[in-house]
Amino acid sequence: MRALYTAATGMMAQELNVQVISNNIANVRTTGYKRQRVHFQDLLYEHFRRAGTQTSDQNTQVPAGTFVGSGVKTASTGRVMSQGNLTPTEKQYDIAIRGEGFFRIQMPDGRTAYSRDGSFDLDSQGRLVTRDGYQVQPGITVPNNATSVNINAQGTVEVNLPGQTAPQQLGQIQLTRFINKVGLESIGDNLFLETAGSGPAIDGLGGEEGFGTMQQNYLEEGNVQAVTELSSLIAAQRAYEMNSKVISAADQMMQSTTQIMR
Repeated sequence: MRALYTAATGMMAQELNVQVISNNIANVRTTGYKRQRVHFQDLLYEHFRRAGTQTSDQNTQVPAGTFVGSGVKTASTGRVMSQGNLTPTEKQYDIAIRGEGFFRIQMPDGRTAYSRDGSFDLDSQGRLVTRDGYQVQPGITVPNNATSVNINAQGTVEVNLPGQTAPQQLGQIQLTRFINKVGLESIGDNLFLETAGSGPAIDGLGGEEGFGTMQQNYLEEGNVQAVTELSSLIAAQRAYEMNSKVISAADQMMQSTTQIMR
């Protein structure tokens, strides 16, 4: 019976939905995390009678057709790239982006990745790096005798050195944006890669048109709303249960039909 397979597609779709929701909830405290949302599409239809079919020699037509769908499929699990809340950390190498843009991160294999996670630190050579030791681009190296570090909204990095009254400028952290940031590929570790769907990287500076600004001593929280995710989880569970009931009902109908035909 067709209903068995149709309801099965619904159960599989809601199972994936629950997996995505669970990942969102698991990352509710992940810095710079962008929640995912599942989008569904209906599957192909079998037409028994098409709308507009001629029913007589006088050109009368069927106003509405007869067709049955075959279930549902997952179209995408895109990310919602809305701004997360900014939280003060009191760490001088923590940087949050307010608005559009990603940090450029140099991967060990030479690729360039992009991130909203600005929880940076210094490595043994004084270079600004991520928690995994990947260098922030363009490279910023802080002298080991620096007494303080200041990063302004445009990403300019300045340090105060002993014996100098004026601060010394070390460089400027750049930002990158994309025409379709939802098309970025997630690779874990709060990192994204450019894809054909995202379009090419557009580099710029904080405060320029189309780019956000940076805020030192702050980090961007994930944009997961726990209450919303729990509501979505309940809805997914109910949809799964309804599809399972359809399978049970279809199975009982098949049993009844088999007994009648004996």
